[in-house]
Amino acid sequence: MAVYPIKEAKEPPLIERGIIAWIRHNLLSSPFNIIFTLLGLAILYWTVPPFIKWAFIDANFVGHSKSDCTGNGACWIFVKEKLDMFIFGFYPSSELWRPKTIIATILAIGAFAKFVPNLHKLKLLLITIFPFFAFIMLHGGHFGLSLVETSKWGGLLLTLVIASVGIVLSFPIGILLALGRQSKLPIIKSLSIFYIEIVRGIPLITVLFMASVVLPLFFPEGVNFDKLARALIGITLFEAAYVAENIRSGFQAIPKGQYEASDALGLSYWQKMGLVILPQAIKVTIPNLVGTFISLFKDTSLVMIIGLFDLLAMVNVTSNDRDWLGMDTEGYVFVAFIFWIFTFSMSMYSKQLEKKLNTDKGK
Repeated sequence: MAVYPIKEAKEPPLIERGIIAWIRHNLLSSPFNIIFTLLGLAILYWTVPPFIKWAFIDANFVGHSKSDCTGNGACWIFVKEKLDMFIFGFYPSSELWRPKTIIATILAIGAFAKFVPNLHKLKLLLITIFPFFAFIMLHGGHFGLSLVETSKWGGLLLTLVIASVGIVLSFPIGILLALGRQSKLPIIKSLSIFYIEIVRGIPLITVLFMASVVLPLFFPEGVNFDKLARALIGITLFEAAYVAENIRSGFQAIPKGQYEASDALGLSYWQKMGLVILPQAIKVTIPNLVGTFISLFKDTSLVMIIGLFDLLAMVNVTSNDRDWLGMDTEGYVFVAFIFWIFTFSMSMYSKQLEKKLNTDKGK
């Protein structure tokens, strides 16, 4: 029997692997793609170098006043001098240690949850207690802390408060609405559908106006409900309708066999939903839910129309300072960067959560 020498496998040609292959298959695969690739490169050439020159090369970083900003570059001195207002709004400077303590606490809880894999009950307890601790620290009026009205909250602090409360409270309400829409009880189902469809057909601006202007008309004379609380209620109820539709889409994605198997095991309705159906539905809808929460985070800027000064509104406030007139461009760029950091982080966390909860290991 003839013995043939074993030849070593050769690597694919250079044009079929690595970055060259990716460019050929994704950017130059057709005349249409080539045209758009060239158009994209042209846009980048016209926009990116001038922005880098304005934001970094010709920018001013050192100084304390507008007179220290020379040339045609960005005046980041403005952002540096107004940073406390961008972050904390009108919160009294002598009490800034309180929101800073909350930020440090959030970081500590996050590090604890990240590096301590067990102790789930303790983590749940910390997460449950934290909102009460944060409110007492920010608002004051107890334990010797001076009272700071919510009208003085602003900037990134207010944006995070609105977004956090809206996300945390709208999620369980949305689940209940989704369960109500799937209910076999006609009254509950009809009320859930009516609420979801009505709210989804109304702009958030209208909801905020209703919460800020119309709702107080129904209060007894002398009753003054906090404006921030009214906005939080409106945003939460508005967002819950969208969360409900996301959860409902998850219910529809669950195979019918999961429902039948739960019934065959003799599980009650709440056991079936809580232990079998709902966890799978939430896992399926993670991308949509995170997209909804990202939209909520960006929509917090709408509260400026009812007199609340969030991060975006602080750009107008600080740039109208007579010592810093004309500095709104730097403010908007800074705010856009802050929004991007938070929304990108939420998106990345969503992807990590999808991988962690993925049970289709073979796919």
